[in-house]
Amino acid sequence: MSPYALTMGPVLFHWPADQIRDFWFRIADEAPVDTAYLGETVCSKRTPFFEPHFEAVHERLVQGGKTVVWSTLSEVMIKRDRNIVAGFCAMDDAEIEANDASALYHLAGRPHRIGPAINVYNEATVAFLASRGATHICLPPELPAPAIAVIAAEAAKHGAGLEVQVFGRVSLALSARCYHARAHGRTKDNCQFVCENDPDGMDLETRSGKPFLAINGIQTLSHRFLNLGHEMPAPREMGVTAFRLSPHSQDMVAVAERYRALLDGTIDADETASELEALGVPQPTMNGFIHGQPGFKTVKSALAARPGQ
Repeated sequence: MSPYALTMGPVLFHWPADQIRDFWFRIADEAPVDTAYLGETVCSKRTPFFEPHFEAVHERLVQGGKTVVWSTLSEVMIKRDRNIVAGFCAMDDAEIEANDASALYHLAGRPHRIGPAINVYNEATVAFLASRGATHICLPPELPAPAIAVIAAEAAKHGAGLEVQVFGRVSLALSARCYHARAHGRTKDNCQFVCENDPDGMDLETRSGKPFLAINGIQTLSHRFLNLGHEMPAPREMGVTAFRLSPHSQDMVAVAERYRALLDGTIDADETASELEALGVPQPTMNGFIHGQPGFKTVKSALAARPGQ
């Protein structure tokens, strides 16, 4: 059994509630992932749609041998948002991933996880969060390898797990306004949930017609999909313990099988890339951030592990 965990991040997009339920049921039954992150992290207005399925999905995932972690909202703006975060954090028997400082307020002194929406950019932040009860940290996707190595060394001192995203569009920013609604002539308060029309986010182009970013409600995402298949050996040597897949409309069970095989050493990164393309993952993919380059770039040079530096 691999000592490295493969995780499935929260569904970022406004899929129909039955689709999300069936997605997680299939992940529970078929996907070789160790941890599943549930919960709405982008827009609190979406929460009531899936809430009736929480118990059934949680039970199915546990039966499937998955660790279930509840992820909180990444942006808290109004009382409704605060109440939702407080409600999740009040679940004493649940493992919570905090994505906003408001969740940290409720979780202080209790074991919890830190999500990628909280800026963990240096070892001092790791030490502080660990002193407050953090046992696991998923890093923001924009960090280069040398920073990951330093943070991994500090996390190890505190016995904390460290996670990086290795697949899917990456979150770049959150806004108080909903550009998805505005693009369709609507307001945030009267969006009519237009984001449901774009299962992987709404693609944006520059004025010259070149692919640029993607929009998911208040969230700005990369246009290209992240694929760190070639880079995964280096973070493992640095001390990264978990590798996150972000759900998309492709066959995520098949995606998880490829990354699990890669972690287990039964296929190589080139095979993984070819099979992802065959599964309909948009090409080209990107890996620039971990190389210290603009995120959208595809860097082919090898990534050397520098643990403890």
